[in-house]
Formats: sequence, C-alpha cells, structure tokens
Amino acid sequence: MMQALKGVRHVTSSTMKQAVSELSVAVPWGEIRGKVWGPDHGHPVLCLHGWADNCGTFNTLVPLLPKECRYVAMDLAGHGRSSHRPPGVLHAFPSYVMDVRRVVDALQWSKFSIIGHSMGDALYPEMVDAVVLLDSYGFLPTDQKEMPKVIRQGFEEMLLFEKTMEEKKRVYTYEKAVERLMSVNQTLSERSAKILLERGLVQVEGGVVFSRDFRVNLKNIARISLEQSLELHSRITASVLVVLAESGLDKIFAEDEQKKFTSALLQAYRDKNQSVVTVPGDHHIHLNKPDIVAPVVSDFLQTKTSYSSSHKTKFCHHCHLCLLTQAFCLRLCTH
Repeated sequence: MMQALKGVRHVTSSTMKQAVSELSVAVPWGEIRGKVWGPDHGHPVLCLHGWADNCGTFNTLVPLLPKECRYVAMDLAGHGRSSHRPPGVLHAFPSYVMDVRRVVDALQWSKFSIIGHSMGDALYPEMVDAVVLLDSYGFLPTDQKEMPKVIRQGFEEMLLFEKTMEEKKRVYTYEKAVERLMSVNQTLSERSAKILLERGLVQVEGGVVFSRDFRVNLKNIARISLEQSLELHSRITASVLVVLAESGLDKIFAEDEQKKFTSALLQAYRDKNQSVVTVPGDHHIHLNKPDIVAPVVSDFLQTKTSYSSSHKTKFCHHCHLCLLTQAFCLRLCTH
C-alpha cells in the first residue's frame, strides 16, 4: 500500500533486522526520512524522537511492542537522515507540527497513536486515539517573564551561527564520535549511542561528521506558558500514558520553579484519569533497557487504542484503515 502513495518512497532493506523498511516523504526542501515496522494494515502508530536524537531511538523498543501495529518512526527535519531546513530558517516547534502533518498526509492516515513527545491531540483531538509519553510531560512551559529574553537569545544565537559556524563541521573518527555523543548524552549506553549513530553520522574524507543540523542546538524561540500548556491539555481527548524514569527529567527539572510547572502538568493528567507511571532507569530507558518499558506500553496500546476497540467489535482491518490520517508532536527541548 505505502509504495503506491503519492510522495512516499518505501524501500525494504535486507540489512535491517526483522521486517524493517526505510521511509522517504518528499517535502519542499528535500525529504523526511524514517523507519517502518509491522504489517501494512496494522493500527498506525507514529513514533517521534526527542531533541537531537533520531528515529533510531525506537530500534530496541518497537520489536517488543504488539506485532499487529504499523509503527512509523520519522527523523524530524535536521535530524538523522532527513534533509536540513533551508538556510536562514530556525528550528521551532510549529515547523515540526507541519513536518508531522506532511508525513501523516502522505501516509493517508486519519486516526493513529503516538509514542514519543506530543501535544498533537490538543490541536487535532479527532485524529489521535492514544499518546505514550516516554519520560516527557508533553509540554515544557516557560515563565512568561522569561519569554522576551529567551526569544531574543534565540535570534542572537541564529545570527551568530550564520556568521561563524555555518557549514563548519568537525571531522571525527568513528570511535571519537561515539565518545562525543556519550559525553553530551550521559544517559546513553555505548550500545545505544552506536544505534543512534547508525543514522547520525555521514562519511566524509578523513572520517565522519554528525548528520544533524547544528541549528537544532540553538535556543527554541517558540515557547508557551504554563497557562497555555494547561489550556491545550484540557483539549486532549485521547488516552494518555506518561512513563517517567526515576532518574530522568524529574531529576533534571529539580528547581522550585520547574517543579511547579511539572507538578501542575502531571496533576492535570491525573485529574483526567490518565495513566502516570514511573519505571527504574534514566531518560533513555526506552532505548537502553526496552524490556522495562515495553510491557506497560504494550498493555496500553492493546487496551486504549482504536485498534483494541476494533478488535473487540470485530471491525475489518480494511474498514478501520479507512478511518485513518493526522496529528502532531512537540519535540522535547531541554535547553
């Protein structure tokens, strides 16, 4: 089916483990790339990675999840194997919304689930049936008084980047690239770092360079307040599972002001009878030790999605597939 969709190139790779395919969706500046697991007519699940990662972050988790689902993990623009945005363009949350919309439209989905970092159901409540947040609150509010300063910093960083850093990439040996990634992502095991680097490096003369766009490291200028976060949260109709890691973001956002924000968000989930669970591990627990996360995510997908409902009511896969298309993700940004 996917091979026939307009604008979608879907190529099976014999070098990948299990039934994994490479996805390519044409966009105005190039292509959005990704990986696909599962049967053509399985319940659609969109997997969205976090800041500066790529879709390889789901390599170890997805094989442990329900086989009946169709998992599509995309490299957001400027990450992994996806094209960088044009010169002069900032990476900001609204742009990622459009990227997800483009991919979902190309796949011709009308309802699906999300695993990753998402507030898409707040904007398209009729399209998302279930959301799994992996060590994420879904939203990351900013104090309103800090917004002007943060936005200005983002502009200044972009202008400085254009003057001094554009097109300058350091060349590493593979071993040094692994060391570099682990030094700035200390929750990654060596195995996990190497998995991310399968899509995160490009071979050049003399070694390798990181494939991601340096602009993703610049300060995000599209901020929202706690009040705006809670308003968006109030519009969520999907089932939500929040999987927190004991040594994850809760430890990072430990200052009083940050705790006020995160506590309010978690309470909002609980007030709507959404599931909030804590598992042992750190921020990359889903990649480092997927067997800890997989059981709770699998149970959620099998009981809370439209896929589970269709099985309970004996709907045909093809009829259910006709109901499918769209949503969006809010990439986690911790800087």
